[in-house]
Amino acid sequence: MNPEPTVSTGDIARLVDMGRAAVSNWRRRHDDFPQPVGGTTSSPLFSLREVEAWLRRHGKPVAVSLGDRVWQHLRASADDLRLGESVAAAGALLLRLHDGDDHRVARLPGGGDGPARQAVDGDSAQLLTRLAATEGCLEAFEFLCARYQQAHSRRLLATSDEQAALIARLTFPSDGTVLDPACGLGSLLCAVAADQAWGQEVDESSAVIAAVRLLLRDIDATVVAGDSLRRDSIGPRCADGVDVVVCDPPFNDRAWGYDELTGDPRWEYGLPPRGEPELAWVQHCLARVRAGGLVAILMPPSAASRRPGRRIRANLLRAGALRAVISLGAGLSDLWLLRRPESADRAPRHVLLLESEGDAAEIEAAWDRVQADAPSADDPMVAVIDLLDDDVDVSPARHRARATAEVGAEFQAASERFRATSIVPPELTVLDERRALPMTTIGELTKAGLILVRTAPPHMVLGAGDVPVLTSVDLESGGPASGLTRSSDDLVSVEPGDVVTAPTGPVRVAAHGGAVLGPHLTAYQVDRTRLDPDFLAGFLRHAGRLAPSGSSRLDARRVRVPRLPPAEQQAYGRAFRALVDMEDALRQAAEAGAALVRSGLDGLADGHLRPG
Repeated sequence: MNPEPTVSTGDIARLVDMGRAAVSNWRRRHDDFPQPVGGTTSSPLFSLREVEAWLRRHGKPVAVSLGDRVWQHLRASADDLRLGESVAAAGALLLRLHDGDDHRVARLPGGGDGPARQAVDGDSAQLLTRLAATEGCLEAFEFLCARYQQAHSRRLLATSDEQAALIARLTFPSDGTVLDPACGLGSLLCAVAADQAWGQEVDESSAVIAAVRLLLRDIDATVVAGDSLRRDSIGPRCADGVDVVVCDPPFNDRAWGYDELTGDPRWEYGLPPRGEPELAWVQHCLARVRAGGLVAILMPPSAASRRPGRRIRANLLRAGALRAVISLGAGLSDLWLLRRPESADRAPRHVLLLESEGDAAEIEAAWDRVQADAPSADDPMVAVIDLLDDDVDVSPARHRARATAEVGAEFQAASERFRATSIVPPELTVLDERRALPMTTIGELTKAGLILVRTAPPHMVLGAGDVPVLTSVDLESGGPASGLTRSSDDLVSVEPGDVVTAPTGPVRVAAHGGAVLGPHLTAYQVDRTRLDPDFLAGFLRHAGRLAPSGSSRLDARRVRVPRLPPAEQQAYGRAFRALVDMEDALRQAAEAGAALVRSGLDGLADGHLRPG
């Protein structure tokens, strides 16, 4: 019996082309909305059949594409932990349909009982065959892979399309061989699209998916399952090395094999410390590329400066292996570009340390000039001898040269910001006696339906993805959402007028939507016809100030709030907001003043400014 297809709240939102908040509102406001049939409290799953019927009954536009029907059938065929196996099995079926035989399917990673050998259930197989006939086998599988990455965005840390495309343009081995020793779902190998591709991936299902994606592009590809550092399966098959190695390795993996790999011949530039697994990957990549071949590897920014790795960084520089470190922007990985030295090579005297903020054209042009040994005067080339100090810090930001015009502009901008600050306190009337007000609590207001309390999902991962996240730092500064995360069904959208709080004290009324609630934050969505958000925010903030220092998280349910008519609430709300605006202005003046003093001191001391 085929399992019944299910959908998440995110899937429902996609079916009706609306936001997740709309689906959440339907669940709250309509008693007949379908009940969950699986999943968890924070990420429930619903029967697709029941949801479709409910949407039509309520006149909601609904269009379930053939691709989405295939996806929902696959998702229902396995639990979340085995979903990758279902996608891999679907890929094997599509490869079989594409080729008309099992010749290449037999070469997929895994043994006789591996994911590629699993059967796809009858309904899913029929729908998948129809999708392949309509869209093509490659397009059908890319659709399923995209849905898989969305569903497991926290577990599958795939390389972004932009980074993969950039690496492909920088390495361009169209007539050669390329290796990715930690290939994941094959994003980098697909982007590079070399004549021959080699890949290794520790997760067997992901290895099958990567192989199918490459083979459906008619690339001569070999992908194996296994840990490249502990059990390298590609090196023995490519004794002379490949032309290019690309890699987006796992970060911060302290169980990378330090104890059993101490004497490994790959550590030509030094034994990687236990806490420097990324430098183990760098040396593995260099060991598998031919002499003169290129390595492009994404690295955490901290790997450029951590003290335990300075000896290896120094040896990479002395040998001429490390040719460029490129910062791709705040919150993103750095890109290291290396070249395996040839015996007759003379080590370059300079290395490119570029802060690019992801400007692909700038990066390509600078790298082309470096490879041609013709850097321009504007290229941030740093002498190797200047880097070989006690830190061996190759962070681009550390060595950014500053022009006189830049220093002067910074000083002038700070001066203008400081002079432009205007701080005006609100008009408040002093009473002869304390005013006694009728009180209620947030808990009682919540029970009465005036407030809906929502919290961010636990174990939220920031730093990758395209969904903006409002963080506690943003609350403190009053700035826009600065975090990023991957799409997930349990994310909580921030709506304009929500009162957002953090355990550390900040409380603000959201002025804009479009972001989701960050770690440890709580949002109070109010019925604005009966409760003013600025009024509520003011009393929440007051309660936080009164909490004893060192105490545990404030119990917001017990926070006392006056019972006042809407007009009087709004008057209090305007006064509270004016005080918040004044506090922001004071902080901005302090920041502008500090920047003014800092840039003035630096400019006078290093010769970019003079008195008078």
